[in-house]
Amino acid sequence: MEGREPWRLKVFWMVDDKRADAKAPFWEQKTLEEMSSAEWESLCDGCGRCCLVKLEDEDTGQYYATDIACQLLDKESCRCRDYANRQTVVSDCVRLTPVEARTLGWLPPTCAYRLLAEDKPLAWWHPLVSGRAETVIEAGVSVKGRVHCSETEIAVEDVVDRIRQWPLAWPKKAKKPPTR
Repeated sequence: MEGREPWRLKVFWMVDDKRADAKAPFWEQKTLEEMSSAEWESLCDGCGRCCLVKLEDEDTGQYYATDIACQLLDKESCRCRDYANRQTVVSDCVRLTPVEARTLGWLPPTCAYRLLAEDKPLAWWHPLVSGRAETVIEAGVSVKGRVHCSETEIAVEDVVDRIRQWPLAWPKKAKKPPTR
């Protein structure tokens, strides 16, 4: 080390120290309330779980999810077909806000909004972490290929028969990143 300028040593040390060199992503720096609209919207991983029909037991308050999709959910892309007008077309569609992220009991445990509201990190498969939208499908989090039908294609009395546990549970594949 003799003969090196002190400033060069410090620069090398900072490059090797990831904490000193890397800036934390916005979701680790900001509260949900501080996020811009674009940042807020980017938290949605596109899994489609929040767009499945849920039932609430009036006596216990417990939520049950079905494999029945909202009429606007595109079963292939797992995105809303009319996002801008969704609340006009579907009267009970919830516009998620930081308050709802902290209070809605039916949000899936995998939901980025819920995770951040609970001060938990985003999962490895979240597109903001992985850099790939496909990891949501690969981890088994997406509803792609798992939707039975749209809410407009089933009789109300048959909805209870479509209750499923998976929409409100962590998929086993989603818990740990795959080994390479």
